[in-house]
Amino acid sequence: MGIYLNPGNKGFRTILNGIYVDKTGLIDFINRTINTPQKLTSFSRPRRFGKSFAAKMLCAYYDKSCDSRSLFEGLEIANKDSFEKYLNKYDVIYLDITWFIARSKNKGENVVLDIQTAVIDELRKAFLNCVDEDETFLPDALLSVSHNVGNQFIVVIDEWDAIFREAKNDDALQKEYIQLLRGLFKGGTATDETIAAAYMTGILPIKKYGTESALTDFHEYTMVAPDTLAPYVGFTGQEVIELCEKYSFDFERMKHWYDGYSFENLDSVYNPNSVMNAISRGAIRNYWTSSETYESLKNYISMNFGGLKDDIITMLGGKRVRVVVSTFQNDVTSFNNKDDVLTLLIHLGYLGYDAASERTFIPNQEVSDAYADAVREEEWKDVGDLIRQSEDLLEATLHGNEEAVVDALERVHALNSSVLQYNNEASLSSAIMIAYYTARRIYKIVPEFPQGKGFADLVFLPRRGSDKPVMIVELKYDKDADTAIRQIHENRYEGDLKKYFGNLLLVGINYDKDAKGVNAKRHSCVIEKV
Repeated sequence: MGIYLNPGNKGFRTILNGIYVDKTGLIDFINRTINTPQKLTSFSRPRRFGKSFAAKMLCAYYDKSCDSRSLFEGLEIANKDSFEKYLNKYDVIYLDITWFIARSKNKGENVVLDIQTAVIDELRKAFLNCVDEDETFLPDALLSVSHNVGNQFIVVIDEWDAIFREAKNDDALQKEYIQLLRGLFKGGTATDETIAAAYMTGILPIKKYGTESALTDFHEYTMVAPDTLAPYVGFTGQEVIELCEKYSFDFERMKHWYDGYSFENLDSVYNPNSVMNAISRGAIRNYWTSSETYESLKNYISMNFGGLKDDIITMLGGKRVRVVVSTFQNDVTSFNNKDDVLTLLIHLGYLGYDAASERTFIPNQEVSDAYADAVREEEWKDVGDLIRQSEDLLEATLHGNEEAVVDALERVHALNSSVLQYNNEASLSSAIMIAYYTARRIYKIVPEFPQGKGFADLVFLPRRGSDKPVMIVELKYDKDADTAIRQIHENRYEGDLKKYFGNLLLVGINYDKDAKGVNAKRHSCVIEKV
């Protein structure tokens, strides 16, 4: 048992001692790829989404230097036909690339050499007389072992893309690293002899050079297309329901804060790190985004690409925007347009992605708060001020202070006319969603809410535990606020909201683009308590 060769099962044993959700079905997936043309798997997802947990689980299962049977008894994999066939049957090479970068004395300059030296040293000790003393190329060292003793290896690489993120401007190091990976996994007959299967995990998909992948033999699963591996991206809705029942936690609050990622045939995926922290600490707060500063998000959304800021503002308003993900080069430096930036944010977990509609969106309250922090900088001052003003607007509305609502809307509109474009009722709706940004912490805001004879423009439904009233907001453009209130009554919107106890506020808002005079106000508001 070594550090990089056959690291044992202690890592997975520690994981099982905490809050654990059974993800061992991933093992069965990898088992079905062993010694097949599909044996090379790359599975990328955001930080704190369980990547290292999965890597340690795979090491514990395959590592022939230990007995892991008791660790997997009662878990999903134990019921699979492949369980006995591959349990503790392989030599495992485990590489945590961030560890090698951290231990490097030259800021990662010699990290590729360090990786090979460390593993080859352990191979020499474990397989005597199989690896030449002057051997420095890891693929040749593995081939020599396989050729002499017949052993195949399972290779598990955690944070495989760390070099592209940490040494993002060191092209020479990146190319040296890719050449090592190509030697390991594109060796033809040599790879077939030495590698039974490989599993790489990281944040970014495999680096592209032009339109070509640097490692074409890998089968990739990403936040854009997780496909079969979607249930292993994070926690599923059912898994979170079971956790909340087991630990007596409020599921609705958990969903609002940490849900929002969705894929084909899997509508609900949660941030696992945040869910586990909320349960262990007994409190809902920003766990994932607080684990690093918002600097990276701020830098990316502030890039000077046409339409990027407008798209971010649209998503802050609760809407989705179209994105082209195919041009992204899978690194953190090669940006050619706003779509590349948005695609990176999808892979980082700062945006969700709907492949069917090719649209992206801000997934949940936790991530939304990260954007609220990021837009406090100078270049986003107009949007940051707007979000801060939204607190005054909500308070004025809840207190039925029509004049204060009008004044708040006027201030919001004056902050930056480019942020809130009012040219029809649809754009007015989007603008109002941003203006009431703060309300999302205590309300679920539903646009086009089906009620009575029609659809309410916006309905604010109080979240569980809130004592706030339901609000029905009807918007008009170049008409008047009284007309909006009258439409609410005519359509009997309030009739189907009886399950919500307490007061009901009817809010009519009109925007008059042709308001004249120095003191003229473009907005008008009528609030009626039911």
